[in-house]
Amino acid sequence: QVQLVESGGGLVQPGGSLELSCTASGFTSEFYVIGWFRQPPGKERETVACISTNDGVLFYTDAVKGRFTISREGFTSTVHLRMNNLKAEDTAVYYCATASAYTGWPMGPYEFDKWGQGTQVTVSS
Repeated sequence: QVQLVESGGGLVQPGGSLELSCTASGFTSEFYVIGWFRQPPGKERETVACISTNDGVLFYTDAVKGRFTISREGFTSTVHLRMNNLKAEDTAVYYCATASAYTGWPMGPYEFDKWGQGTQVTVSS
């Protein structure tokens, strides 16, 4: 049974930091991309950051470049999203997901087929 489990969300003040973690398990075939997504209240889900598992190539959406860092623990199925200098507009439910094919950056949420349950990140004073 495929499982993606996110952790690390919470409430943080503007300018603060959080680190999200995602552990994937139960896969019977290789996945080629693992990424983080977010869905702000009343808005569509968007791609935040991804990593290609074959060659480690990274993608970041423009809104988080220079503030967020995606990383993978060696060749494991655990990825992290370090979020610095958080802003109110980063408030969202954050999801981790995997894709069975790499189609080139950017990859939209519709290209990912396995999803975690999400973790809430709230940036507020």
